[in-house]
Amino acid sequence: MLLAARMDPLWADRLLLRVVDDALSDVYKRAGGHLVCRAGCTECCVGPFPITMLDALRLKRGLAELSVRDPQRAEAVRRRAVQAMDAMRASFPGDPDSGVLDGGVGPEHPFWTEFGALSCPALDPATGLCELYVWRPITCRSFGPPVRVDGQDLPPCRLCFQQAKPAELEAFRVTLDPDGVQDMILAEMGTDQQTLIAAALSSDPWPDTASETETQSRRPKRPPPL
Repeated sequence: MLLAARMDPLWADRLLLRVVDDALSDVYKRAGGHLVCRAGCTECCVGPFPITMLDALRLKRGLAELSVRDPQRAEAVRRRAVQAMDAMRASFPGDPDSGVLDGGVGPEHPFWTEFGALSCPALDPATGLCELYVWRPITCRSFGPPVRVDGQDLPPCRLCFQQAKPAELEAFRVTLDPDGVQDMILAEMGTDQQTLIAAALSSDPWPDTASETETQSRRPKRPPPL
């Protein structure tokens, strides 16, 4: 699989999201009652976790679009992100000013436990809904069913598949990005750094919307080739 040379990351991201969403759509259909994910369930919206710079770029674009549709809601998201970063600053395992995590921060780092009860800034506390659902990171999209990411088998959400036997559970396991589209986009971007949702949403806003719209109008109308 090849991506077009010097492809705009968010344009190429459309291919990645199509691959991931198609894979998850299939398992959602097959899983039936084993999946209890629903609007308003916030089980997976608590505690920070690493995201890629592509995820961060996608979130910033989503926040910019929300700012046009509903400035008050967008400002509330940004304010929660700033508050979260302020709370995590002293313990942040990296550079809190840029939001970039240190390269060796693993799942055993105490930071994740220390802030494990901190709600995602994109989560509307009044409705229990994600304000940036369409733009959410790949990790957020993978919650629910058992998935395979980068060759690692991850368990399902603890609320789902509770009555499934081990063999049955494995039958539902899905590989989100079998061709490594995300890695190719990140290589094109020239970064393997990671950050947090709060850092992405509290940093500098997306460039001028009018300029971005003009840029998008010059892009091809078809997704990048496989």
